[in-house]
Amino acid sequence: MSSTEDKLLNVELAKLECHFTWDMKKEDTNITDHLTRLEENRDFNLGKEFGTARTHNSLAYVKYLLGSYEEALTNLQKSEELTKGCYGDNCDERLIVTYGNFAWLHFHMKQYAECKSYLDKLKKIRESKPPAPPSVLYPDIVGEKAWALFKFSRDYYNRAIECFRKVLELEPEEGEWNAGYAIVLYRTEYKCCTSVIQQLRRAIETNPDNDELKLLLALKLAKSKLFDEAEDLVERALDKSPDSPHVIRYVGKYLRQYEQNVDRSIGLLKRALDVTPDSAFIHHQLALCYKKKKEHLKDKFERQRFRDLSITHFEKAVTLKSGFLVAMAQLAALYSEDGQIGRADEVFQTALSTGKERTSIQALYLYFGKFQQNSKCELLAVRYFKDCLKIAPDTKDGKKSAKHLTKIANKILSRNRHDTRALGILEFIQQVTGGNESTVEDCEHVLES
Repeated sequence: MSSTEDKLLNVELAKLECHFTWDMKKEDTNITDHLTRLEENRDFNLGKEFGTARTHNSLAYVKYLLGSYEEALTNLQKSEELTKGCYGDNCDERLIVTYGNFAWLHFHMKQYAECKSYLDKLKKIRESKPPAPPSVLYPDIVGEKAWALFKFSRDYYNRAIECFRKVLELEPEEGEWNAGYAIVLYRTEYKCCTSVIQQLRRAIETNPDNDELKLLLALKLAKSKLFDEAEDLVERALDKSPDSPHVIRYVGKYLRQYEQNVDRSIGLLKRALDVTPDSAFIHHQLALCYKKKKEHLKDKFERQRFRDLSITHFEKAVTLKSGFLVAMAQLAALYSEDGQIGRADEVFQTALSTGKERTSIQALYLYFGKFQQNSKCELLAVRYFKDCLKIAPDTKDGKKSAKHLTKIANKILSRNRHDTRALGILEFIQQVTGGNESTVEDCEHVLES
């Protein structure tokens, strides 16, 4: 192929709407963990057939990123097969993303004739539809883009939210788009639960059989102190889906966080583990349960027993999911508590070197700051609390870091009210938060003196 033909083909490919043009970068995610999650979604066959077809599209892109072009091609063929089986003769619009991925993949495989054939197929689909401005997209394209961004990286959540909002303007009654929007809001809204609760209710209206959505709503209702409705949702979901690991994991979380019923949570999670022994999420929830149980015990040997159980499940979780930064940080904190300082530092250093997603790194910085504080390394603690706060001051972890920094500064100022390092810490908090954090208000009198 001549350089001119290559450039013309690139121009045509760049106009397509598909995974290859949605700016999803390998360095923005833990690609191995992402692949595992997609394979789990495929194997559990969650949702409708077209949801599985969408998963194969994402799998194809990940396989391409990993250099496995033939496996990528196989996944695209499966996506096309499922879409045609689901929609029959009315599948053209729903194949636009898949055909775009085919075109790009064949281009990268230097199979230019095949690449052009898919570009021709896309041209025919466009010509068969009523004329529309280039900026107007089909709902299925916008929706698939929303799901792809949401699944690929936490750092893309805001872009996913924008796409879900756009597609809901086009199809406000579509259950898949309402569910996706509700889930991404659940993952991102930390301050006020009102908008999340409202969207979760809307998602349940359009997905009445989705028990996972009911449990997400229960968790948000409980956070807003609406315990009666939350408890009713939990029991209904558990009664309807008693053997679903995806339901049990959230029931276990609810019982641990809001009913203080750790024993029942452990029992349910163990049952889920019998069905999905390699679920990092279930092992993580069990580790948190044993950790909480340990905290309420006075007997030294019993405390050690439950600490050991917690460590075992944290270790299993991070083995199963290599980029599980929060679990790594929690494991390192338990190692430190257990006197295994060397192992704690090793886990933290591994997590710091492998972390990719911004929100997970923020949690890691918070835990590492506390680790350094407990190790009497105040300078390093301040450094990591600052790094945590800078990432996102309005999140739960950002606020916790601000409070830790404030306590450190106030402790120093109690000895010397003019200490420049402590005053610098407080000024840093004020600059990063814009002066709006309650933690800043708590220490304004120090800055004024």
